[in-house]
Amino acid sequence: MCGINLLINPETNGEVAIRKMMLATQHRGPDHSNYSKITDNIWIAGNRLKILDLGDTSNQPMWSEDNRSVLVWNGALYNYQDLRNKLIDLGHTFHSNSDSEVLLQWLGHYGADKIASLKGMFAFVFINLETRKIIIARDPSGEKPLYFRKNGILWHISSEAKGVLAGLSKIPEIDKHQFLPYFYSRHSFPDKSFYKEVQQLLPGNGIILNFEGEEIDGFHWTHAKTEKIAPEQKVFEDKLKDAVLKTFHAERPVGLILSGGADSSLLYRLWIEETGTPTPTFTAAFEPKLQQKYNDPAFARELTSKYGDFHNEVLITPEKIRNHWDEYILGMDQPIGDSAGILTWLIAKEAKKSVKVLISGAGADELFAGYTRHLAFGEFLKKLNFYLKLKQWTANLPLPSPYKKFLKSIESDPRRTFINFASLQNIPEEDFPKFLAWYPNSPSTFQNALNFDRSYYLVNDVLKIHDNACMAHGIEGRSPYLDYDLIEWATSFSEEQSLMHLGKKMIKEALTSRGLGKIASRKKLGFGMPIKEWLEDNEDFRYWVFDGIREMHSEWHPQFPEEMQAFTKAPEKVPKDGFLLVWNLFILATWLKYQQ
Repeated sequence: MCGINLLINPETNGEVAIRKMMLATQHRGPDHSNYSKITDNIWIAGNRLKILDLGDTSNQPMWSEDNRSVLVWNGALYNYQDLRNKLIDLGHTFHSNSDSEVLLQWLGHYGADKIASLKGMFAFVFINLETRKIIIARDPSGEKPLYFRKNGILWHISSEAKGVLAGLSKIPEIDKHQFLPYFYSRHSFPDKSFYKEVQQLLPGNGIILNFEGEEIDGFHWTHAKTEKIAPEQKVFEDKLKDAVLKTFHAERPVGLILSGGADSSLLYRLWIEETGTPTPTFTAAFEPKLQQKYNDPAFARELTSKYGDFHNEVLITPEKIRNHWDEYILGMDQPIGDSAGILTWLIAKEAKKSVKVLISGAGADELFAGYTRHLAFGEFLKKLNFYLKLKQWTANLPLPSPYKKFLKSIESDPRRTFINFASLQNIPEEDFPKFLAWYPNSPSTFQNALNFDRSYYLVNDVLKIHDNACMAHGIEGRSPYLDYDLIEWATSFSEEQSLMHLGKKMIKEALTSRGLGKIASRKKLGFGMPIKEWLEDNEDFRYWVFDGIREMHSEWHPQFPEEMQAFTKAPEKVPKDGFLLVWNLFILATWLKYQQ
């Protein structure tokens, strides 16, 4: 929804620095930008994308009526009407219908004490001039990013690393330690960025500073643990319907990225079912010769046939990718090795002609165990000893790639097994502790795997590219499956209940009961591009990708992990089933090229 920036104890002219930070994030909020001087050493700025209460009263920075507090924030507060009523009962009055004013007054009344009452997606900076305290926080699902650089009592805080960099007198060096997680996980470690000294505030974390820039407190919160409710189909559908209605609520046009797969198709069907109102839908389509395998358009067309005028197919070709690549990379805040990034970016570029909010099915797989690796992990847990022995028996046998990857990845430690399943390559023994540090450690083995995917992969890959691709075009991205109450319910399942509903059974049952069994039974393809086919069949595309990786190798390879060096030196020798790794390296190669 917006871009936020905070500067404390600037190195140089504070007004000049905050203006630079504000301009660097202006694409996030193209409808209004402004900044405020709080004290001689504190500056704050906001960029606003108008979604609710379209007048100027909700512009940022938003000041309280008595000028005792000020807020800049990014996101949407889905329970703002309930919080507003509670504040009215306490004697507060409102001058707008926005969630921004509700958040401002809620924080003004409670500070950080009742932050767990906020249900939505957000990152914010709230300043109380009376108590001389600054509260900085990010929601537990990590839908909205927040970066910072701290040097003693000097702080630069922004929605994007670019915003932080814009306020610095000297750009930090690339952090070579992030090449390790990128090669295996497609992104930096969750608390880091690709720039030295520029860090990320972790989801569900907050910092409290005084006006001198000293950190005086910190806090952490997550989704509440509720009384366990049986994972009944009706409960799931009621909660998802409520999430759809909340996330589709806006005063600007709302559209949906429709892959033709189970997750987004169910969101579309529930919206039509509940409102009877068509909404613009956008589906990626590839060349006719590829549409038998990449057949999303056929399923999406059939689903939207009653409202075909609202459906849009966005043709994606190698030529189109190349023509827009520089613009895409220049707008990429951090390198994320995922082909869904440019796909979402191109869809958002088309969608911005008609909508200001884009809904996606992000989060469904991580919450309801929809990935192939979840099915494989469930099978592994059932017969752990058998598969460990099978790994030994077949060590020297030629096996098809999927079976080879499965058996090669398993270890006696389930944590290490799942991390291997979730990684592009098996992680070397000496590097495993760096990844295990991010793995949950509850008694529930399968729930730990799902929670790892939600806190590690979902936040740092799926949500980051969705936010970056949409915000590049001044569009807000939203994800109903990350509704606070839905997550709270699903994460209360027992280990046995989670395994019982493995493979998104409730989502598929909801589709089947609505006559959409063909979509429910589709083989999972994932949201991505035909990279493998393009590398094999399109010589220009292949040379473009390989040359970019080799160029990166010549300059950067001494700083790469050993296994990564072999791939970057000769990308043409990567096995055909390693096409995703090749593409991820190409993303990094071109991103690094533009950092010089």
